[in-house]
Amino acid sequence: MNLHELIVCRNLLDEEIFNGTANDFQTAARLVERAENLGLSGNLYRTYLIYLLAHEPNLISTSIEMQGGKIGKSLREIFKRDVELLLPILRGEVTSEIKILNDYKPTAEIQNESLNELRRRLDNLKGATEIAYTFIEHYRRFGYGAIAAYRAFHWDADTKNIVGIKHFEPIRLDDLIGYAHQKKLLTGNTTAFVDGKPANNVLLVGARGTGKSSGVKALVNEYYAKGLRLVQITKPQLRDLPEILKTLRQFMSKRFIIFLDDLSFDESEAEYKHLKSAIEGGVESRPENVLIYATSNRRHLIRETWRDRGDDQDELYRDDSANETISLSDRFGLIIHYTAPTQAEYLEIIRSMLKKQGVELDEEKLKLEGLRWEMSHSGRNGRTAQQFVNHYLGQR
Repeated sequence: MNLHELIVCRNLLDEEIFNGTANDFQTAARLVERAENLGLSGNLYRTYLIYLLAHEPNLISTSIEMQGGKIGKSLREIFKRDVELLLPILRGEVTSEIKILNDYKPTAEIQNESLNELRRRLDNLKGATEIAYTFIEHYRRFGYGAIAAYRAFHWDADTKNIVGIKHFEPIRLDDLIGYAHQKKLLTGNTTAFVDGKPANNVLLVGARGTGKSSGVKALVNEYYAKGLRLVQITKPQLRDLPEILKTLRQFMSKRFIIFLDDLSFDESEAEYKHLKSAIEGGVESRPENVLIYATSNRRHLIRETWRDRGDDQDELYRDDSANETISLSDRFGLIIHYTAPTQAEYLEIIRSMLKKQGVELDEEKLKLEGLRWEMSHSGRNGRTAQQFVNHYLGQR
């Protein structure tokens, strides 16, 4: 193989494993190191090459992101030519004289859903055209690098970039008991968004502990394979919103929810103006692949005082103050209200959570212990129900 003829995938030549400058034992040492750090198994030449093609940016993967999934015919043909050069490795025909490297078992296989799916699809393919199109489809669905490996990110103000969250909560929509109407509104808007249809920014507002944040997190787990990702930011980071939007504009084949949890402002805080501008009215438009979802216990997000409503203020001032207070929440096209559950709904949440753990309580005991727990804690909501379930299971 003359890999020095690679064009699109020329960055592979930065690896001594593939550029021919390492001897057998240097190559073996590097492959074992990569296998242990990345959780790679099987023929390490093949699996490490698949990892590099899936993870490291190349002209194909970056072009697909920038162009929203599109790729030119000429570039596709050049990529196919590169794949033909790499076929012996991708077919598993290149092996090591150190036999264990041909069927390696790492100490711990790291779970990477998109990479594992790619490997499974490539297992039954032999032709360059099929393999090239499989990689192209992978880039369209999952992206490359961290965008493919992670479902959720946080914003790093120092590096001015998004950073993957390794241990993202694996909650699914089916885990959320009750609030069927709210879930229908949330999933309907998000489905339209990932399908490229018009969709709204969302404000989830209402009682604490009712599952507002969990609902947003569950969306990312449900729609990950369709290209949805989450970027959580803090209130002080609202000043970085122009930079965040600029970064996400580089990944136009993916859809991003910018998530602001438990959001509220005092009137003296200027950050809310950055949010208003980002949602609507800024000089630079918000990218079509980005929506903003926020949760709050306040309907209007900005704290009102009695002074704002006082009769000693002239009419013009009061109108201006009221308009400023409600103008931010009004910019969220979809506002979903969460109310505290009734007693019957609260007990049903507990019953469903226990049932998932294989435990069933009779009605009288469930009511007695569940309500006793509620009275000694923070009220009737989903969070209190989960805390009761944890206590009950822990004391069995």
